[in-house]
Amino acid sequence: MTIAICAIGSFLLGSLIFFFVGIIYRKKIAEAKIKSAEEQSEKIIEDSKKDAERIKKEATLQAKDEMIKRKDEIDREEKARKKELHEIENRINQRQDLIDKRSALIEEKENAVIKKLEQVSEKEKELKKSHEREMEKLSEISKMTIDEAKIQLMKNLEEEMKPEMAEYIRTQQDKAKEEIDKKAKELLVVAIQKCATDHTSEATVTVVSLPNDDLKGRIIGREGRNIKTIETLTGIDLIIDDTPDVIVLSSFDPIRREVARIALERLIADGRIHPGKIEEMIQKAKVEVENTIKEEGERALLETGVVNIHPDLLKLLGKLRYRTSYGQNVLNHSIEVSNIAGVLAEELGLDPTIAKRAGLLHDIGKSFDHDVEGTHVSLGIELLKKYKEKDEVIWGMEAHHGDTDPKTIEAVLVQAADIVSASRPGARKETVSTYIKRLQKLEEICNSYEGVEKSYAIQAGREVRIVVKPEQVDDDSMVIMARNVAKQIEKEMVYPGQIKVNVIRETRAIELAK
Repeated sequence: MTIAICAIGSFLLGSLIFFFVGIIYRKKIAEAKIKSAEEQSEKIIEDSKKDAERIKKEATLQAKDEMIKRKDEIDREEKARKKELHEIENRINQRQDLIDKRSALIEEKENAVIKKLEQVSEKEKELKKSHEREMEKLSEISKMTIDEAKIQLMKNLEEEMKPEMAEYIRTQQDKAKEEIDKKAKELLVVAIQKCATDHTSEATVTVVSLPNDDLKGRIIGREGRNIKTIETLTGIDLIIDDTPDVIVLSSFDPIRREVARIALERLIADGRIHPGKIEEMIQKAKVEVENTIKEEGERALLETGVVNIHPDLLKLLGKLRYRTSYGQNVLNHSIEVSNIAGVLAEELGLDPTIAKRAGLLHDIGKSFDHDVEGTHVSLGIELLKKYKEKDEVIWGMEAHHGDTDPKTIEAVLVQAADIVSASRPGARKETVSTYIKRLQKLEEICNSYEGVEKSYAIQAGREVRIVVKPEQVDDDSMVIMARNVAKQIEKEMVYPGQIKVNVIRETRAIELAK
């Protein structure tokens, strides 16, 4: 046991000794490596310092060489600039010398011109005084003032120039007719043929047929309550007279008349006529008319090909179905104007979109009731601006009655299409009094000219024939008279289409054989 313990103790002691020896050995090796690394680092640092000094010296030498080269270049550039500046200075000096010489010459010429102007001014004064003395002498000799002499001279010139003026007017008219009439007729014929439509005349009354006269009493009702209900709810006048089997609905508002007509016809068909049923039928009739207005607006868009119309404008467009102008349905008239304007634009090689749109909307202001103040043109302008229509469309609508000058070709086409649609046979009707007044005005204008023997308005006022006295009006004066009459008619009258002025002069020689 003791021996074992001693052996273990010897082993442990040997191990400790070996461990410490190993540690000391490793420490010495590490110290040796550290010393070697430090020596190597010092050597690298020393080599780096030497390389840095060498590079620094090389860079310094290179920089000096570049500085010397750059200095040489700057010196050369400076010399070249100095030379260039010297040349420029010489040229400037030469130009300054020339300018000085020219200034001296100009000054001399100005002095000479001033002297001449003074001389001319003095001569003008002398001529003016001489002219005044001559005019005074002429006035004394002719016993006429200067103004009277001017008037007499103008009269003489007018008489002398009358043949030339008449010949010039005839020549220009013939030339214009040959070139313009043919093309205009061709375009209008094509447009009208493509847009031919049927129109019916409407008035301010609507007639409702009755199966028998007994229904008149039922429509009137006890103490007139039924007829009062109808008139109150629709705003129209119901005229029941001795005319057999008919009732007349009277109102200036065609939409109200249409509502009353539909309601009355349904009441007659139903047979039950009392205030409650009347109110029900009138409400249904209003809804039907509203739907019809929308359908008519859509029909107008379909027939003209116009798109992207605001719903409010579409509704107002549909209301034109129940408006008339001189008996012509305004919606059908607007469709016709749109199509004619579009065809004219196509024939002229233009885009028909604007012309069609302006033509369709040109009478949109007529859709308003009488309680809205303003002309249909001004109301239409405000309406189109409100719904942000293009300026070209507004200009076309604005100028269709000639209140303003057309700003675009499309505006001229809308104006022409409106006239064609309104003036074609059967399109509109006039009252007898308006028709007679128009003919009287035509003849009054014609008879106001000196040398007119008599005048006749024919063809419903579309032509006027003027018979002149041959001893007072010669052939040349006829041409001038026809032009003056036409201009006065354009200025003083409002009429659809155009009026032909025909001046007739004849000389008759009569002798009796005995």
